Amino acid sequence: MTPYPYDAIIIGGGAAGLSAGLVLARAQASVLLIDAGAQRNSPATEMHGFISRDGISPASFLETGRGEVAGYGGTIRAASVETVDRHPDGTFAVMLSGGAIEFGRALLVTTGLADELPLIPGIRDRWGTLVHHCPYCHGYEVLGKEILVLGGGVRELSLKQAGLLRSFSDRVTFVTNDIQLTALERNRLDALGVRVHEGAVSHIVGEPGLLDGVQLINGTVLPGEAVFIAPLQRPNDALLRELGCATDSVTGLIATDQFGQTSVPAVWAAGNVVTPTAQVITAAGAASASAIAINGWLLERKLTHVTAQH
Repeated sequence: MTPYPYDAIIIGGGAAGLSAGLVLARAQASVLLIDAGAQRNSPATEMHGFISRDGISPASFLETGRGEVAGYGGTIRAASVETVDRHPDGTFAVMLSGGAIEFGRALLVTTGLADELPLIPGIRDRWGTLVHHCPYCHGYEVLGKEILVLGGGVRELSLKQAGLLRSFSDRVTFVTNDIQLTALERNRLDALGVRVHEGAVSHIVGEPGLLDGVQLINGTVLPGEAVFIAPLQRPNDALLRELGCATDSVTGLIATDQFGQTSVPAVWAAGNVVTPTAQVITAAGAASASAIAINGWLLERKLTHVTAQH
């Protein structure tokens, strides 16, 4: 065996990774959490839907979580992971940026996903503050406001956004932005009271840090106080694929069981990297379940070892 490997190495230090790190550290497992510091929700000023933490800033949430994990003996390393290799004895060698190599018996990947924002000027610098993607995360904060939903890379989600946001405001406009609505889709939006405006978006209107609306390519300006889009979501699952983890034949995502176990022994995955729809609280919960499964796996290994020596 590689000398002194960690019981578990967690790659990714958002809500999922921190939740798993806390569970494992409290269980007296030796844990290394590696975090590249690129959390998906970092542009947002607040996070919502996490009971007892509603309204906290993502930065404060991370600071608190890191303190809790470290307080129970977990090790947190600010770095990115370059490669992961599996040794013949079953342990993993994880090479970090800078060249350091860490070893672990079990691996949990919680690297999240990346939102591919449309190339519309003004979107990126307002992302997470004035431009959003999740009605559950940000709908209440735009209660009663003039809301513009822009047709995005995920057609079904764009239409769903418009319907869901109607519960928060009676001033919701769906801007088709190259989505061709069927007669049924238009009728459903009309029935909900969602206005439909056909046309492609040119850019966001407003001074830096502000939002006045959007301008279409034809020059029409639609006033708005909040914008929602449904960008394409790309899981950061390159490490899992390089390890040979099987994918789901329908979704194309890395396949896991209910505890996050992948097809590769001793490799787990949790959070947005395998469940793009997971919110902060559900990602944390899934990783907690994975941590318990990992600790059970570690116990089985220990029992096998001590029984063989008895």
